[in-house]
Amino acid sequence: MVSYLNRSRAIALLLFLVFFNTAFASNYIIESDGLIDQRAIGKINEIGSEVKHKLGVNIYVYAKNDYGVNSENIKDRITRINEVENEVEKTLTKPYVLLTMALNQTHVNIIYSDKLKNIIDKDDILNGYVVPLLASKDKNTLFAKASAAILNGYAQIADVIAQSQGLKLESSIGSSGKTAGTIWKVFMYFLVVGGLLFYTYAVLKQKKLNKQ
Repeated sequence: MVSYLNRSRAIALLLFLVFFNTAFASNYIIESDGLIDQRAIGKINEIGSEVKHKLGVNIYVYAKNDYGVNSENIKDRITRINEVENEVEKTLTKPYVLLTMALNQTHVNIIYSDKLKNIIDKDDILNGYVVPLLASKDKNTLFAKASAAILNGYAQIADVIAQSQGLKLESSIGSSGKTAGTIWKVFMYFLVVGGLLFYTYAVLKQKKLNKQ
């Protein structure tokens, strides 16, 4: 009887794990390397599925802790990063957008098929929605920042594509993603301005002391 119960529990646990992994599996996350938490994976699945269904576009994520780039030579590093991303790009279904990240190389990128070249503004999305979250100086772990940055960038890519066709996504996270980036930019602005004012004050004070 005990053996039967133990076997039943083991089967139930196995079924739960299969269900759990299936529920959080993603057709849009090619590689996450443990950088994306389950809640973000769920939201990416939701957004990606809606974009695929309504707009016919595939939005993918390829995130790694490391691309295996060890060279100190900048040219060699860029060449290796491009090689990795080109190999990934060969496996994608057009039309596509690919959001990539390599934490140890401090690298983020957006790659897209020709059909979307006049729709996606890579610099605007990375600088406004991805990089600010990764660079923020707060109590959150790098894992949390990476996960948030990937979801933020992914959601914005989806919104931009939808807007180009006059649609509003039900799965959109709205303007909240931009808010985080804007707050960080404002903080950096005041930090720089404050630093300049402090420097100017220190120089003037030193000149005054020298005159005395």
